[in-house]
Amino acid sequence: MVITFVIDEYGLDTNGTTNFLRRYSRGLMSLGHEVRILCGRGVGEEKIFETGEAHYPFKKLVNSEGMAFAKYNKKIAIKALTGSDIVHFVLPFKFEKKVKRLADKLSIPSSADFHVLPENMTEAIHLTHFKFLNNYFYRKFRKFYNKFDIIHCPSELIKICLEKHKYKSNICVISNGVSPFFKRVNTKLDNVHRKKMLIMMTGRLSNEKRQDLIINAVKNSKYEKNIQLVFAGKGPMEEKYKKLAEGLTNDAIFNYYSEEELRFLLSNATLYIQSSDVETEGLTCLEAMSCKTCVIISDSKHSATSQYALSCYSLFNHGDFLSLRDKIDYLIENRDVREELAELYLNLSKNYSLDVSINRFINEVLIKSIENRQHKM
Repeated sequence: MVITFVIDEYGLDTNGTTNFLRRYSRGLMSLGHEVRILCGRGVGEEKIFETGEAHYPFKKLVNSEGMAFAKYNKKIAIKALTGSDIVHFVLPFKFEKKVKRLADKLSIPSSADFHVLPENMTEAIHLTHFKFLNNYFYRKFRKFYNKFDIIHCPSELIKICLEKHKYKSNICVISNGVSPFFKRVNTKLDNVHRKKMLIMMTGRLSNEKRQDLIINAVKNSKYEKNIQLVFAGKGPMEEKYKKLAEGLTNDAIFNYYSEEELRFLLSNATLYIQSSDVETEGLTCLEAMSCKTCVIISDSKHSATSQYALSCYSLFNHGDFLSLRDKIDYLIENRDVREELAELYLNLSKNYSLDVSINRFINEVLIKSIENRQHKM
């Protein structure tokens, strides 16, 4: 098949949607499919159809969150779509809406992903508690998504949210998938860090990810002097979190890591914490599990990651750093429990492999969307 993906921004690998698309693109190409990316900015080995300079309608918010909006160029869009068997839309914004109209005009089948919860957007500006605002975005997105027969979403949580807000499309739940690259490696930490307990989290440093809870939990832990915090990611809250982490015996590390470096750290971590208030799946948590690392997860109702929790010792009360501290201290003190849970999470992660996800995506989303289009003609 010739598959054209449509996404506003494809240049930053700190962006979750970009990472999802890169993994799927490589997986699809390895199976012999041709992948095209219609986007605002692009890097990588995939075939890129550049739409020109990206622009930033909400510069301070959007740029700081690592997201850019593409500038529509009809001529280049036609070039990208011509010969495509299907067009798959990753986001629901202005650029995608224009390309969707073009795909329909050219009678090309299409499908879509639901990756951005309205709560992700409102949490970034501290307005999650305004339900009317979240509902507004659900309604706004619904106009776009109801134009598709099939919507792919990465978790049951998103499906429930979409059904609650009366989305009419068939909603197909398929994990974004864990790359086989993420597995435990035997390389050990250097002597400087070997005596410390490494606690880490991967993800954008932003308000909804709640890295502040981890910092405060460790500050209040009885094992604070022996803990090394590592935050793998960049984002708008970096300076604030660095300031909050001042006073820790071992300076918290804030850094962006390659996949190899990340796998090494996860393999040596004592605990991995997913503290987010809002999460569409929590793939980084699954990556930690695949490296046989014990995890602690927020029980936030807006976070799909809590679906993976296999024990009460792996769940803390969302927004409560003292609850998180208690879980950290317990699992540090009870190594046997921690190691048993790490083994269970390793086995659980095998159900979310990238290969399985891509094959399901091909058969249940792409091929079915093409067949549905043919039946309507």
